[in-house]
Amino acid sequence: MDLRLFYRKIREVEAAIEGAYPIVVSLATPDGGIAGVLSEVSRAAAARQIVEGKVRLANETERRAFLEQFENARRIAERAKFVNRMQIAVFSGNEADEAEPKLDADDVAEESDGE
Repeated sequence: MDLRLFYRKIREVEAAIEGAYPIVVSLATPDGGIAGVLSEVSRAAAARQIVEGKVRLANETERRAFLEQFENARRIAERAKFVNRMQIAVFSGNEADEAEPKLDADDVAEESDGE
């Protein structure tokens, strides 16, 4: 293969791609590539893989479905992050005294026996 021709084709394909991060769909390849996997990649990576015959640009329907799925995954991750966020309560001096457990006479007797 003529390397000059190869890289010229990559530059031509890259110039024709719209947007900085196009969505591509993988094609089945002899080295085990799985067809139908959608990915968002840089223009340079997309152009190279298109010329190599490993991917094709996603059509509008595939692109919308990919972005919708990505947005749903982002929302789920945001919710999980919010749920796992540590919650801290701030008490003033009076509220902290009220929040302490009250000991009755039996508890005081048990504490003095342990000493």
